[in-house]
Amino acid sequence: MFPRQLQPFAILFITFFSLSVAQYDPLKDFCRRHGHQSAVVDNRLYIDGGLVNWKPFTSSSPNYTNPFLTFSDLSTETKDMPTLHANLSKNATVPSVMGGKLWEDSVNKRLYLYGGETYQAPPTNFLLYAYDILKDKWDSFGPPTGTAAITPTSFGAGVSIPSRGEAYYYGGFHNNGSVPGWTGPPRASNRLIKYDMDSNAWSNVTGPDDVRRAEGEMFFLPLSDAGMLVYFGGSQDLFGNGTLTPEPLDTIFLYDLANGKWYAQKASGRIPENRRRFCGGATWAQDQSSYNIYIYGGSGFPPSTAGYDDIYVLTIPSFQWIRGPYPEGSNVTGPYPKNMMSCNVVNNAQMVIVGGSNSNTTGYDCDVDVVGGQHNMNLGQENPEKAIWARYQPKLTTYAVPTFIMTVVGGRNTGGARVLTPSGGFNAPDLSVIMTRKAVISTRTPTRDVSQETSSAASPSGGAEPATPLSPGAIAGIAVGGAVVLIAILVGCCCFIRYRQKHYKGPRQPNHGVPPHGWGPSGPLSPASPAITQISYAHTVPTQPQSPVMLPSVPIYPPAELGTNEHDQYRTARTSPASVAAKHDSSPWGTHVSTPQTLEPPTPASGPYPNRTPSYTERGLRAVQPGAPFWSSTSPSQMQQPQFQPAQETQGGNPWLGVPRDGHNMWDR
Repeated sequence: MFPRQLQPFAILFITFFSLSVAQYDPLKDFCRRHGHQSAVVDNRLYIDGGLVNWKPFTSSSPNYTNPFLTFSDLSTETKDMPTLHANLSKNATVPSVMGGKLWEDSVNKRLYLYGGETYQAPPTNFLLYAYDILKDKWDSFGPPTGTAAITPTSFGAGVSIPSRGEAYYYGGFHNNGSVPGWTGPPRASNRLIKYDMDSNAWSNVTGPDDVRRAEGEMFFLPLSDAGMLVYFGGSQDLFGNGTLTPEPLDTIFLYDLANGKWYAQKASGRIPENRRRFCGGATWAQDQSSYNIYIYGGSGFPPSTAGYDDIYVLTIPSFQWIRGPYPEGSNVTGPYPKNMMSCNVVNNAQMVIVGGSNSNTTGYDCDVDVVGGQHNMNLGQENPEKAIWARYQPKLTTYAVPTFIMTVVGGRNTGGARVLTPSGGFNAPDLSVIMTRKAVISTRTPTRDVSQETSSAASPSGGAEPATPLSPGAIAGIAVGGAVVLIAILVGCCCFIRYRQKHYKGPRQPNHGVPPHGWGPSGPLSPASPAITQISYAHTVPTQPQSPVMLPSVPIYPPAELGTNEHDQYRTARTSPASVAAKHDSSPWGTHVSTPQTLEPPTPASGPYPNRTPSYTERGLRAVQPGAPFWSSTSPSQMQQPQFQPAQETQGGNPWLGVPRDGHNMWDR
């Protein structure tokens, strides 16, 4: 037993040893991810935050906060997918969140991190952080200024318009994972937030109505005089208390940027089943006669909570929903439903889908870990096989309207759509005029010097691949050397303390040990963010596993829709063994994990509320039949379709914990 005077140093030594052992390489050790943020700038797909599972992956593998900012080089491909790199910096003051948004500014070469919620750690007052792509560093733009009350949310819908220097974010959840001091149930927002990148100015705009919404998606289309925002799907919080109902996808909300006006338009065709936490991307014909929004996957609502593994397309201006070519069969969904993945359109022609949460009923397989969980959708099916899921083509830069869309709207693969109005007409007279106009996209001037080229994609040395990892002998030498140094420090401290005991007779304060992990006395924090710089790649690792600490000089702002709380109340999750049986994904407050663990409280899919199951009201949900595997080498006769029955509550858990599985493996086809 260490003397009391040496206990802090012993704990520090143990912490050092534990963190040294628990190092994870974001490329080599990757298994699964979900809830992250992503954006494309200059042929790079940036991926930030979210939750991750590291290899080896077992039934007891925990979720970890992902502290890394990585990117895929869209100008190259490795193993038929964009080449991955992990040499970007991200320090401890920048929060690592899930359910946020990366706003890209391709003109000034920045990425703005907005919204999201923390995992197993309390949130801090909001500061707008931006990643400087040219200088590989993060900057803080401080709290929102002006008269607008801005309180970020999580799992809202965001979009960036670099040509206008504007970014938008609609809806999302306020909860104790996204708002400091939040007590009580989660509550969705009904506001549209606008951020001006050049002036660092904020606006708080009303939504299309008073309904609070979250978990939907929003897109930008270059129609009307200045462009149009399109929002649909997700959930409604009609009572402002986290009791959710579906937002049917037959209603499309439009926000005209030129006149600042909202419209609601009814859609027709094959309306997708109600869903939330799906992802999508927009593209359009070369003559802009049709705009096509592709969506993939998503989580369901009770009673069909398993989610979806399918593709739909909303074509505008006819506002028709079209069932995509996957899966085959008109009344089935694929066997591997996913949610909380990211979708990014590349050069209007392809859409890269990264990660996603799904259950483990088909085994504990990683999500194509050799390519970082990337999947590619060829939007125009421009490949010899005419396949929608296909290898990534770096040189494919034009979109050809595919046959399954031309069959509905007419025309040819370059445009010429003939169906230009909804089947029931436009719901607002203005729309019949607005939909015929194309947005004038002016050239925006950078507000800083952007002549510097982006850093080498691979490493500071400029090589084609990441830095060569150290040999096992070198790693062992470093570990032994570090241990020797720490032992020497301990011996020195011991001698120093004994010297003070002999020569100093004054009163002493009690000596409290430093916990090896965690952000406070309320409990331990999962070692999600290693504190030691990685040695196998030239990337920077945060030095602390918690959210950023506010500086004393930063003023504290209360939530926009709440009074200031005098006492912050947080709880820390703990893990315990759990059954591997599949569980429902019915609760947005439940655990959206990629492992069969039990968490108390649930993961921050909307903040830690372990003893509360939200209620739902279902409207018009279609029955979904399981389909044949698509991303698996297992034949239909070998595959048993999952039965989604609520599992029994386990110790410290919640009967509605969503335990995702992962069967996507387009490489085994």
